[in-house]
Amino acid sequence: MAFVDRFTDIELIEQIKNDDEGAFTVIYKKNWEIMYLAAYNLVKDKSVSEDIVQEVFVSLWQRRAKLEIKVSIKSYLYTSTIYKVYDHLKKNKKLLKQELFDNNIEAANPETKLMHEELIHYLDTVVDSLPAKCKEVYKLSRENMLSNKEIADHLDISQRTVEGHISKALKILKESLGAAAAIEFIIFIYS
Repeated sequence: MAFVDRFTDIELIEQIKNDDEGAFTVIYKKNWEIMYLAAYNLVKDKSVSEDIVQEVFVSLWQRRAKLEIKVSIKSYLYTSTIYKVYDHLKKNKKLLKQELFDNNIEAANPETKLMHEELIHYLDTVVDSLPAKCKEVYKLSRENMLSNKEIADHLDISQRTVEGHISKALKILKESLGAAAAIEFIIFIYS
């Protein structure tokens, strides 16, 4: 385990960008179990969970040259795993998004809950860094659940402007989480 803890996340990312399979192995050994548990807590299927974790690692290796990870590797891989689970469930129509979010995060193990809380805290930080009007519109939309028309009326702006602010906020959130977090995941986590 001493070898595994020898490198920082930044060093490991740089090493895999330079095709270092050893660094990739370190990342795998440090993170596969939490990824598997996160997937299993949601899908309750060993084989599907293993496939999801494998897909995330294959994707990480394939995109290694372009990686821009702005959170810890653990959070990045956790987020990627949850997104893959969500994508799997969406394709298979096994569960509704709300059931997935409400029931399974609460039943997750402590480390998964902690990583989920870290992700939510990170998203909150990104939202707080948005330009004032953009942040206000985004929060009215996602936290107060107001429609675009209601927001436009409340702020005395056009619906088109509301849509622009929401699009800008979602783009910033997506970019801040990295390429693995698609816009549906951001909407899913934040709704």
